[in-house]
Amino acid sequence: MFFKILALIMAALFGLVTSEDLGFTYNSFNRANLSLDGIAQLTSKGLLQLTNTSRLQKGHAFYPTPINFKNLPNGSNFSFSTTFVFAIVPSVLPGHGMAFVIAPVGGLVDTLPSPFLGLFNDNTTGEATNHIFAVEIDTLQNREFNDIDGNHVGIDINGLKSVDSKTAGYYASNSVKLNNMTLASGQPMQAWVDYNGVAKQINVTLAPMNMAKPNVPLLSISYDLSPILNKTMLIGFSGSTGSVVSTQYVLGWSFRMNGITQGLDLSRLPKLPRVGPKKQSKLLLIALPLISAVVVVIAFSVLIYYVGRKRKFAELLEDWELEYGPHRFKYKDLYIATKGFANKELLGYGGFGRVYRGILPNSALEIAVKKVSHESKQGLREFVAEIVSIGRLRHRNLVPLLGYCRRKGELLLVYECMPNGSLDKFLYDKPRCALNWNQRFRVIKGVASALVYLHEEWEQVVIHRDVKASNVLLDSELNAKLGDFGLARLYDHGSDPHTTHVVGTVGYLAPEQTRTGKATTCSDVYAFGAFLLEVACGRRPIDPRVSDEDIVLVDYVFSCWTRSDILEAIDQNLGGDYVKDEVELVLKLGLVCSQTEPAARPSMRQVLLYLEDDLPLPELSLMQTSNTSLTLAGFDHFAMSYPSSADKSLSYPCSDTNSILSGGR
Repeated sequence: MFFKILALIMAALFGLVTSEDLGFTYNSFNRANLSLDGIAQLTSKGLLQLTNTSRLQKGHAFYPTPINFKNLPNGSNFSFSTTFVFAIVPSVLPGHGMAFVIAPVGGLVDTLPSPFLGLFNDNTTGEATNHIFAVEIDTLQNREFNDIDGNHVGIDINGLKSVDSKTAGYYASNSVKLNNMTLASGQPMQAWVDYNGVAKQINVTLAPMNMAKPNVPLLSISYDLSPILNKTMLIGFSGSTGSVVSTQYVLGWSFRMNGITQGLDLSRLPKLPRVGPKKQSKLLLIALPLISAVVVVIAFSVLIYYVGRKRKFAELLEDWELEYGPHRFKYKDLYIATKGFANKELLGYGGFGRVYRGILPNSALEIAVKKVSHESKQGLREFVAEIVSIGRLRHRNLVPLLGYCRRKGELLLVYECMPNGSLDKFLYDKPRCALNWNQRFRVIKGVASALVYLHEEWEQVVIHRDVKASNVLLDSELNAKLGDFGLARLYDHGSDPHTTHVVGTVGYLAPEQTRTGKATTCSDVYAFGAFLLEVACGRRPIDPRVSDEDIVLVDYVFSCWTRSDILEAIDQNLGGDYVKDEVELVLKLGLVCSQTEPAARPSMRQVLLYLEDDLPLPELSLMQTSNTSLTLAGFDHFAMSYPSSADKSLSYPCSDTNSILSGGR
């Protein structure tokens, strides 16, 4: 009996030591026994490939055996050290990045690829119960997670808002100057992640592959991982793709618990796939002098054709445009993508021009190309700068603007294509497929979230100026994407918007716009009010097909409310399948946003709080005023105006939106 007990004790001690001193090295992943999921795979050349050119996908790769990071569940973490060589190969533009991750046993469950790097989803990011430590190597800036730029390394604890991050680079020979590195260069580079369990110190170091580990780390923070990591965890990598893709590789990986990890044998690492043309054979090099004479004759024969083709695809490129490099597309690529801007690829007409569907030849990315006429050079430089600036906007409810091209008298704007087209096709004229209420309410909240981002959360205020159903596009899952920034204007936070001519759509224009020509965040709120009513009622803001007293939608909804039957205004296509409280909220909020005085309207952040039920909508009350009307002003050819009972002030002081409004809800 004594020997059996002694044997069990020795086995337990041996197992503990083995776990604490665990170490492994992969100088190649040939015959490696890794746990893979998603699109991750081991190539025949010995590479760990986390992602490929498939859009909106994720890939995970974990060491197959769970690892003990502490002796007791509430104990302190052991020290650990790891190094790996990776490469990120972009398709056209850099896509999302990758991460080294320590995750709970069971792996990364119910995670999303974009924009969460395959680590989290909308509900889990930032939750303390995640117990996830990651070092993100990110090649796309996402303002939602406070990313510093589109080429950075960050330390993530339970979410994608990094506790510390820096632009990718390394410090050579104890220098204080950072040597920048381009993560999405397609070149191999090496990373080191070290944690000192005694000092509670995390160091992350980066360098080109053939360079020794720098003495000074890129990131160094004091942080105790003991509350974050469980006793037993998995270690590995996560990668993802979005609308724009990059292929992410790991060439080699070494890990050590309680010690310095073994260095990788760089000479044994597998080679990355060739992305350029293959080398010419010796036979071709020998025969080249003979072939060259034939080539000259052929080249002379096709010279005229070449010159004509070059003129066909000629572009305008001035010196000041060189700074916008990656955001500019070649006209030839757009011409091929849209099959010569064929009529059968025509999607419709947007603000200022026609919109064509296309597929980029190199990346197979589906795009929408808007052709905007711009004959005058006056203000063109500022307009292109504005377009490039808007292209840096990143939000899940905005249509991504990928770039532009300029040719002769045309400016071509390139967007990501939305497969389900615009929202108005699902609302008006007996739609083939009407949206149910849950889908409509999700669309409304998505557009509200996008406007909050534009008005308050980006580095500059962006006023959309043309919020309406036809400018809201739907992706494959019927999620809302606010698009058509052809009319958007930017101005710095805290300054007045530039005065300009009145642009927009009748029925969505705020009264003050028609008087002053100025667009503000308040005028966007007014347009959003009209949008709320048209989505809930399935009607355009002005519909001449109905009776005279109901032509103006806001008047019709207002009259229904005054009769204590606001649900009478709801779209009949919904039948009885809707949530009464949500419909009443949307209709009343549409009236509140449609008030004549800009100061009486809520901000978009307040609107979103109401929609998310984080703030109760105060009860509405009617305060009598005299000789008020809702006038369709601002367009000279519109001679008529319609009296509007909704223009009677709904008391809504901007300074105290929670202390007013009484009546029935």
